[in-house]
Amino acid sequence: MAKVCWVTGGAGFIGCAISAGLADHFHRVVAIDNLHPQIHAGRRRPGALDQRVDLVVADVTEPDIWPELLRNGGPDVVVHLAAETGTGQSLTEASRHAIVNVVGTTRMLDAFASAQHVPRRFVLTSSRAVYGEGAWKSEATGEVVYPGQRSKEQLAQARWDFPGLAPLPMHAAATIPHPTSIYGATKLTQEQVLCAWALSVGSATNVLRLQNVYGPGQSLTNSYTGIVSLFARLAKEGKSIPVYEDGDIARDFVFIDDIAAAIVRATELDLPSAALDVGTGQGTTIHDLAKAIAKFYGAPDPEINGFYRNGDVRHAVADISRTQQALGWSPQYDIAQGVARLSRWIDGELG
Repeated sequence: MAKVCWVTGGAGFIGCAISAGLADHFHRVVAIDNLHPQIHAGRRRPGALDQRVDLVVADVTEPDIWPELLRNGGPDVVVHLAAETGTGQSLTEASRHAIVNVVGTTRMLDAFASAQHVPRRFVLTSSRAVYGEGAWKSEATGEVVYPGQRSKEQLAQARWDFPGLAPLPMHAAATIPHPTSIYGATKLTQEQVLCAWALSVGSATNVLRLQNVYGPGQSLTNSYTGIVSLFARLAKEGKSIPVYEDGDIARDFVFIDDIAAAIVRATELDLPSAALDVGTGQGTTIHDLAKAIAKFYGAPDPEINGFYRNGDVRHAVADISRTQQALGWSPQYDIAQGVARLSRWIDGELG
């Protein structure tokens, strides 16, 4: 059995989901989390956090917490989950995202340097947001191009797509990151900072770029946690689900159990440093998602309203072939199975 694993942000949605798997593999698991009220309304230890995991209530951005954490030695493996994740929220709270995602990471690394401790491996959960719109292919010439961020003017004129271009799946080995949100920019910086430090000191870093994660355990009070939970809550209340743009925004929705399996697997293997994409490899339009959830609850048909969010990307789907090979992992849940499980869980939570 491996020795010690630290999980920053370890009491959150993903942290709770991986807690049992990590506790099975490591002698000791420590979750470090500030129990932010946007996620943890009661500021209490989550019931979903495995009881074998030690919870330390602390803020990764505060330098004073780290010497105390390192007093009795450091971790062999760090799963770095701590981050602000709201794409839209990052436009109005850029400093908050930069401080947590970037400075929180550098605080941790400075503490390891001061203690002369080098973890054997870091597993960083990053995001498909680092790619922005990603790569598209010209339908006329086959040339691969990067159209970049859709402007506010373009969105206001309801020009949702890039004429003559077809989207390509996101692949860490081929797609050049071009973030279109503050959140995505801070996650890319987080990747670069961590990888540079780890390479310099001889630690391995596995970056897992997650697609849209959803499932039981996701916060039902935080409006920035994801549209699947939001849609399910609206449909359960008998409301028509609002669908932005023309409904054809595409996302790769990946179930929490599949994400947890990939992260735990990355801590167990002796992998070379690399970035890997974690999703299903299948795209679902927002309109199709809304229709499936509305049908599950017998809610009114979704309403396409033409609204939009600045900085949102049009198409995001992962190429997971390299991830499947590296981790010996494949997603087990399709969108229909995942939505059914999430909806049953929400029914149990909300009555």
